[in-house]
Amino acid sequence: MTGSADRLTLLDVEDVTKEFDGVRGAAQTTVLRGVSLRVAPGEMVAIVGPSGSGKSTLLYCLAGLEPVSTGRVKLFGRDIATLGRNALAKLRRDQIGFVFQAYNLIPSLSAEENAGLPGRLARRKGAASAARSALEAVGLSSRGRFLPGKLSGGQQQRVAIARVLASGAMLVFADEPTGALDTRTGEQVLSLLRDAATGERSVVIVTHDLEAASRADRVLVLRDGVIHAELHAPTSENVLEAVRAAGEEVPAA
Repeated sequence: MTGSADRLTLLDVEDVTKEFDGVRGAAQTTVLRGVSLRVAPGEMVAIVGPSGSGKSTLLYCLAGLEPVSTGRVKLFGRDIATLGRNALAKLRRDQIGFVFQAYNLIPSLSAEENAGLPGRLARRKGAASAARSALEAVGLSSRGRFLPGKLSGGQQQRVAIARVLASGAMLVFADEPTGALDTRTGEQVLSLLRDAATGERSVVIVTHDLEAASRADRVLVLRDGVIHAELHAPTSENVLEAVRAAGEEVPAA
């Protein structure tokens, strides 16, 4: 982490719970149970844990894409529960980037247009140039004019990464960013995300990839909606041990 303690905390989460209503009269399902955390400028944080532990739900709540049931989420010092729909949408558009598992590319736009869309919506100067540079960074400069339907799943994921890089977002969330990528490309994408977490910019990822998690400054291990462990300057061995302690079966290397 490169941020100092006197600088604004980009993300401040206090005692967050998340419940989903049951179907056809069934009881509510509690997914998150009193989660608290902070993310400082220049920090990369990885969230790991067993399947069903609430990792993706937590990420959506942190980014303001899913409302919390109780507790508080503050982004850039602002309690998002107090923001109207338009103000929250503007905050996400201007300062937050999100890499979805399902990519969320617009089928009718080219790779370059998808990568440059946040900048265009925010009316940033140089949005097209930033998109081209980001596509080059993820190894897709020759695919800029291709529609998503003409790209492989891994290529679509890299376009989604490029979209976040081109946006200039101060806080980047990524849900399994290497899930659809081969080892070499996944390493390239991780390096880009690792490099992005510097200065005032921070990155939060959810991942099953323990090697990916070990690239972070901190790793949060989630189990049953609760932060079970927090690792600083982790190694892959540390992460493996913590995830196994949290109850996930992890094959031996």
